[in-house]
Amino acid sequence: MREMSASNNATQGGQLQQPQKHYGITSSISLAFPRELDHIYTHKLTEAMKPFGVFEDEEELNHRLVVLGKLNDLVKEWIAEISETKNLPLSAIANVGGKIFTFGSYRLGVHTKGADIDALCVSPRHVERPDFFQSFFEKLKLHEGIKDLRAVEDAFVPVIKFKFDSIEIDLLFARLALPAIPDNLDLRGDSHLRNLDIRCIRSLNGCRVTDEILHLVPNKENFRLTLRAIKLWAKRRGIYSNMLGFLGGVSWAMLVARTCQLYPNAVAATLVHKFFLVFSKWEWPNPVLLKQPEESNLNLPVWDPRVNPLDRYHLMPIITPAYPQQNSTYNVSTSTRTIMTEEFKHGLAVTDEILLGKVEWSKLFEPPNLFQKYKHYIVLTASASTEENHLEWIGLVESKIRVLVGNLERNEYITLAHVNPQSFPGSKEHCNENDFVSMWFIGISFKKVENAESVNIDLTYDIQAFTDTVYRQANNISMLKDGMKIEATHVKKRQLHQYLPPDVLQKKKKSIAEINRNSNGGGSKRCSLDGNPLDSSRDTDSGTPFSSPVPASKPSKPNTDAEDSQNITPSKIPAMCVDGSPPIQPSAKTDLGMSIPVIGSKPVDAPAVKSVQPSAGSTIPTVVGLNVIPRLASPTNSQTVQMLLNGVTNANYTAPKRPHSPSMEESPKRLKDTEKLTVSDDSTFKEPYPPDNGGQEQDPGQVLESLGGTKPMPIPTIDTSRSQRLPSNELPDASSPLPTSNLRVIKNSIRLTLNR
Repeated sequence: MREMSASNNATQGGQLQQPQKHYGITSSISLAFPRELDHIYTHKLTEAMKPFGVFEDEEELNHRLVVLGKLNDLVKEWIAEISETKNLPLSAIANVGGKIFTFGSYRLGVHTKGADIDALCVSPRHVERPDFFQSFFEKLKLHEGIKDLRAVEDAFVPVIKFKFDSIEIDLLFARLALPAIPDNLDLRGDSHLRNLDIRCIRSLNGCRVTDEILHLVPNKENFRLTLRAIKLWAKRRGIYSNMLGFLGGVSWAMLVARTCQLYPNAVAATLVHKFFLVFSKWEWPNPVLLKQPEESNLNLPVWDPRVNPLDRYHLMPIITPAYPQQNSTYNVSTSTRTIMTEEFKHGLAVTDEILLGKVEWSKLFEPPNLFQKYKHYIVLTASASTEENHLEWIGLVESKIRVLVGNLERNEYITLAHVNPQSFPGSKEHCNENDFVSMWFIGISFKKVENAESVNIDLTYDIQAFTDTVYRQANNISMLKDGMKIEATHVKKRQLHQYLPPDVLQKKKKSIAEINRNSNGGGSKRCSLDGNPLDSSRDTDSGTPFSSPVPASKPSKPNTDAEDSQNITPSKIPAMCVDGSPPIQPSAKTDLGMSIPVIGSKPVDAPAVKSVQPSAGSTIPTVVGLNVIPRLASPTNSQTVQMLLNGVTNANYTAPKRPHSPSMEESPKRLKDTEKLTVSDDSTFKEPYPPDNGGQEQDPGQVLESLGGTKPMPIPTIDTSRSQRLPSNELPDASSPLPTSNLRVIKNSIRLTLNR
């Protein structure tokens, strides 16, 4: 009888069923095996992705292997030379080793044509970081196959960038506390982190996270094909950018890995559909975890909202599986989370139709048209006088755009700020002919006006705080040069034709060549109007840096219907120069919208702010838009280490939604509202556990409601109705002076009247 029962359990649908390994922190939703129809849909999915250039041919793959082999030999040769200069015995030099590890999209096996390779150079203990950036840099410089060599030693994660036989490589460095590096070294062991400096821990994190993800999925091939589809979808839908507050490559990989854990036997077509099903119903800010966080005696700070008050403000936590566990989505804001949630729902609706045979997979990869979605936009323009300065300048500006989005969405009249990740070359109508210009567009949804004929909205403070932040950061890192400018302009949808060509504004089918360029994971090329290629700053799959959260506030759903009954017009208010010069007369071209040009950057000392002793929990808005919540207690040693790991020197909070938009002349006012921090028990890391279903698929609605964590609240959170937010760790201290130069900073007003 037992044998018959075992025989029945071992077969299902004519297929041999192997004992299931348990993946993830909950049981699976379904153990169902794929049907023949599922394989057909998966084949169609693969064919639909091919025109987008997501697959490399055999020749390209082999070329990458050859390049990595050459680089590995160079590293071993260099380490042996360094060992000799440090008087190691010949017997030790022969076995000292050294190794190149890969991580990111290449290591996951989902890189696209032309994508770069993220790599890590691991050395023994006697080779130090200065050796890497000096002697190894010089060795690379002498190699004939290496071009475009540059070192970024003072970056958050120090890196050497170069092209090796036409393959772009970003090479990090880590020194382990080992006398030699064997070829079979496995970096997954936590013991390798012992006694390492913080830069080595950050550098190792990318490899450790990537390897752990691959270890935690039930079927690597199904995972890879699904991840290729989701990454392509995210890029096409404009939500692939960690820098701008959406998700980066490692975050998308972890969401797909979690889906694979919940449906371990499913093929890619089913997994793509289940991905949208799971995350369209996920109850954020409940965290996504691939494994139960493990304790370690290394005393490194990890993501834990029970211990770290800052972690309770994270809006969309996706936690890396390797120690020390960190949140990979610290940049997500209220607006970007709202946009991504709507995209998950849209993806679910489309895949429902695909699996019913109503539409083809190509419909899933159709891009939206941001320029038809909103009635109002902020156009952010960054320009410089030379191409080299421009590339440097737009990299900094783009990295801070999420600060502007945060400032805008804190305005009480704005429900959503939607930034388009793609930048555009500037029109010669709006800039000097010799300047190199890039533009970004931010769609704005305004709150419906009730019980009032009109409301005045002042965006001057929000935008000026952003421009001050960018100039201060540029000054602090000695980047700022004459000719570097930022300008922010409010325009209506009907005015966009003055900034963009008709083919961008209108929905049309793109050519395969355009699709390949836009979906290429290796980063896009920007071209100025005169045809010069301008490399964009890229959001690559280079692992997860340790950083503090930026925003945390209550999500707001865009109210596009409300906007149809609104009419926003710029009020005729002359702009005043901060340095006391006469007001600037409005331009005759009033149809272009009102703007805040910030030209050059003459020193403008921030007005002195009178020190006020705040009560616990109150916020102090400062004149440059960075706001401080007093510390709840003196930082402990672990909190200090957390700040160091995240690159934070002054962990401050920023303001909640303002009841009005203060002008620069207003003195800061204390906000009387206080927040109470609630700490829950150890259920923080627990997803609700779906009951064992014996291989039968459960009701998706009930299971996903359970997975979302509506009953136990796994993450202790603060009342987000007050829209409390956190600053970026990359921002300079608010006390930093504004930059000095021989040019004036001109600050105009953007003031709108919102009519009923």
